[in-house]
Amino acid sequence: MSTSDSDTRDLPAIASPGLVGRERELAALRVALSDPPVVVLIEGEAGIGKSRLVQELLAAHAPARQRVLLAACPAVRQPFTLGPVVDAIRPATEDVARLGLSGLAGALRPLFPEWASALPPTPDPAEDAAAARHRLFRAIKEILERLEIGLLAVEDVHWADEATLEFLLFLASRPRQQVSLLVSCRPEEIAPDSLLLRLSSRQPAGAARLRLSLEPLDVPGTAAMVSSMPGGERVSEGFATILHDRTDGLPLAVEESVRLMWNRAGLTRRGDSWVRQRLSETDVPPTVRDVVLERSARLGPAAQAALRAAAVLADPAPEDTVVEVMAPDGDPASRLAGLAEAVGSGLLREDQRGLVSFRHMLACRAVYEAIPVPQRRAMHLRAAHVLEGATPSPVAQLARHFREAGDTTAWCRYTEQSADLALASGDDATTVILVHDLLTNADLPPADVVRLTSKVPFCLLSGHERYRELMDALRLVLDTGEPAPSEAAEIRFHVARLLQQMEAFEQSRIEMERALPDLAVPYGSCCPSVRPCAPSWTRTWPLVGKRPTGARRRSRPRPVSSRTCAGRSPSGSPSGYGPV
Repeated sequence: MSTSDSDTRDLPAIASPGLVGRERELAALRVALSDPPVVVLIEGEAGIGKSRLVQELLAAHAPARQRVLLAACPAVRQPFTLGPVVDAIRPATEDVARLGLSGLAGALRPLFPEWASALPPTPDPAEDAAAARHRLFRAIKEILERLEIGLLAVEDVHWADEATLEFLLFLASRPRQQVSLLVSCRPEEIAPDSLLLRLSSRQPAGAARLRLSLEPLDVPGTAAMVSSMPGGERVSEGFATILHDRTDGLPLAVEESVRLMWNRAGLTRRGDSWVRQRLSETDVPPTVRDVVLERSARLGPAAQAALRAAAVLADPAPEDTVVEVMAPDGDPASRLAGLAEAVGSGLLREDQRGLVSFRHMLACRAVYEAIPVPQRRAMHLRAAHVLEGATPSPVAQLARHFREAGDTTAWCRYTEQSADLALASGDDATTVILVHDLLTNADLPPADVVRLTSKVPFCLLSGHERYRELMDALRLVLDTGEPAPSEAAEIRFHVARLLQQMEAFEQSRIEMERALPDLAVPYGSCCPSVRPCAPSWTRTWPLVGKRPTGARRRSRPRPVSSRTCAGRSPSGSPSGYGPV
């Protein structure tokens, strides 16, 4: 999607977003850390903003008279023993000898070989491994005290090695500890037997405890975050709402989606705010995709199959439906166990009705797009056959699954049923989307084309591009020479209507005159559902052969509401284009 040259020149530079929606948590952290010692646990899913909150705290609100040591646990396959703590301590001092460490620090030699000349000699061997580890922890605690560390912050402790977790428990359990702890983690990544659960569940000795659970942003928070990126300028409310729907208010997904749109020039100025040129589609940002696929790759084969099945289904589905759509090999019990693992990972969720779906739409799309096309097609066909047995019949879902499976006949049948239901409920916009997609992407017999086209309220199509796509599809049917004369006449009649909506009045008149001799029914009888969309002056125009002099051409398309398309507009002027 591209903008005009002027829009591109006006596009502001994208900055890092401001910290939004975390004022309460930031205030709580400042209060807790102002009265040490304290043990703080910040938890939340991937991309929720844990690291950003910690960075903001340390950069702008560092605890007074406290030296901070920041450690991070990398997502490596085999964590290094005490690696996060060692990597944080190493650059904290340039001269270890000046610290005046006791002989106990000799136990640090294996962890800090570069300090060998400044450390005391290695102590005598301990009686057992537990005693050796206790000695090591005491030595690390001593060096933290000599460095006057007031706060040890450790990020992503769900990836920490067991020795690091034991050391954190050791610090938190000291009766007269001097070092405050701040750790962040993803609850869904914590193993059931992890030592981290002991740290989060027990009251630390002689210290206060604060536990913060970060939640996604709401719509106003999403709007505020996005507005802080393009030079602090406001974004439209509609854009913020749809972006929130696409990202579920996950800060990482919001930020990366905006950056992706900016890189592809998908933002444009409208009035005094920035909007997305086309809100109907939001691509998966590469950063979000990589996070999701990395998390899914750490699950077992059955759990990965459950993710693929849920991604193909897309809509919330019962457990047994997901299990049936998974790969047919393997017994049901193992597939159900895989589904349980996928839900436990936090990528999927199960609501109170027992329906399973992805927690975030972008995660669903990331997994879906990673499925090889042949496998995806087979899974869609399997999903369609499973859903055909459901009551009531989910015709919209069936239409989508048969479409993606390549079964045009079933796709057409269920799409038409979906369109009829939408028309009956007054949802003309959905009818337009369903039928437009079918007519422009499927190879249908002329009779089906005529019948389906008569269901389209043309005035709800948005932009000449959609009109052109539909008109090209209709003309392609005419060019095959397959339609009977009466079918060709009705198709030309609809082409004339499309040209009229595009204000190509002369071309529309020519197509209508070609259609009239073989048109078997009067105007409007062949498409009663869309007759109200036609302007009143056109209802006799084809017979006159020209546009009446009183009908004024518009300079540009004018939006219309569904009420206008329903024939309740008091005006007789030509209708514009609806918001599809």
